[in-house]
Amino acid sequence: MAHTALTKSEKATLAARRTGCYIALVLISFLCLFFFYVLVINSTRTHFEIQKGFSLMPGKSIITNFRNVLTDANIPVISGIRNSLLVSACSAALSVYFSALTAYGIYAYNFKFKKAAFALILLIMTMPTQVSALGFLQLITKMGLKNSFVPLILPSIAAPTVFFFMKRYLDASLPMEIVEAARIDGASEAKTFISIVLPMVKPGIGALAIFTFINSWNDYFMQLIMLSSTSNLTISLGIAKLQAENSTDFGLIMAGAALAAVPIIIIFLIFQKYFTKGIAMGAVKG
Repeated sequence: MAHTALTKSEKATLAARRTGCYIALVLISFLCLFFFYVLVINSTRTHFEIQKGFSLMPGKSIITNFRNVLTDANIPVISGIRNSLLVSACSAALSVYFSALTAYGIYAYNFKFKKAAFALILLIMTMPTQVSALGFLQLITKMGLKNSFVPLILPSIAAPTVFFFMKRYLDASLPMEIVEAARIDGASEAKTFISIVLPMVKPGIGALAIFTFINSWNDYFMQLIMLSSTSNLTISLGIAKLQAENSTDFGLIMAGAALAAVPIIIIFLIFQKYFTKGIAMGAVKG
C-alpha cells in the first residue's frame, strides 16, 4: 500500500521532533560519558594534579599509575577483576537461563494456580535484598559456605526481575503456534525450549545478560557480608580496599577504577547487537 505524501508542514514538524530527540540523546550521552571521561583523565594524572582541579587534557603519569596498580601485591585489583568475572558470568548465565525457563513455563503451560504463581514471583521481586540478608548470612555460615563464591552465584537462579522481563519478551516475540507445531512434530519439551524457544528469544537474553552481569559486577552489599579473604575479594571490594589503603594517591585510585571498567566495556561490545534488538523489541511491546 502506497504511503501518503507528507505536506511541507508535516515534514517540518517531523524534522523538528527528530531534531529535539537527537538533542536530548546527545545531552543524555554527554552526561553519561562525561564522568567516565573524567575518570580516564584523572587516571593519567598525579595526586597533586588532581587536587588542583579538573583538566580536559590527560596527564603524564598514566604508565606510573597503572604500573603501581598492577604490581602492588597489596592491591587486589587484578584478582578482583578475575573473581568478579567469575561471579558475574556465572550469575548472568544461571539467572538468564533459569528465568527464561520459568518464564516459558508460565507462558506456554496452563496449570492450576498459574496466576497465583506469577503473582508470588512478582511479590518476591518487590522485596529488598537487605530484608533477607541477615537470615541468608546465618544460613550460609551454618552451611560452611561463607567466604566463598557459592552464595553469590547460586541465588541468581531465582531472579524475579529477570523472569518478569523475559515473560514480557516471550509475550511479544514467541507465537504459541510455533510451540504447538513442535509438539505435533514429536519434539520433546526440552528440545522445544532449547532448539526453538531460546534461539527466538536470543536478543532478549542478550539484553538481560548485560543487565544481570553489570548488576552482579557492581554489587557491593552482598559481597561485603559474604567475603572476607583478600584472595576472594571482588573488584567492588578491591576498589574499596584500594581507596582505604591509598587515600593520599587519587591517581592510583582512579587508575584502578578505570582498569575495573574495561571488562564491562568488552562485555557490552560483545552483546551489543543482542542488547539493541532486545531493547527494540521491548519498546515495540510497550
